[in-house]
Amino acid sequence: MSKCTVDHSLEDVRNKLGEQSLFLPRDLHELYQLFLDEQLDQVTLNMIFHLLKKYDLASEEVREQRNAELRKLV
Repeated sequence: MSKCTVDHSLEDVRNKLGEQSLFLPRDLHELYQLFLDEQLDQVTLNMIFHLLKKYDLASEEVREQRNAELRKLV
């Protein structure tokens, strides 16, 4: 992932999660719906957003890597 200088809001992250919900494993999607209810810092929000960004276009191998990173954040 490249370095992004844009700070993504909680709303941005929730929207991205919704956009990618059909492509994410169900358990991970449900976990993140709850996780986003917690008070998260800006760095974490940005990381989540970029792990979800273009998730639907990623190869299966890349998706598995992203899933592992998403699970580590929780």
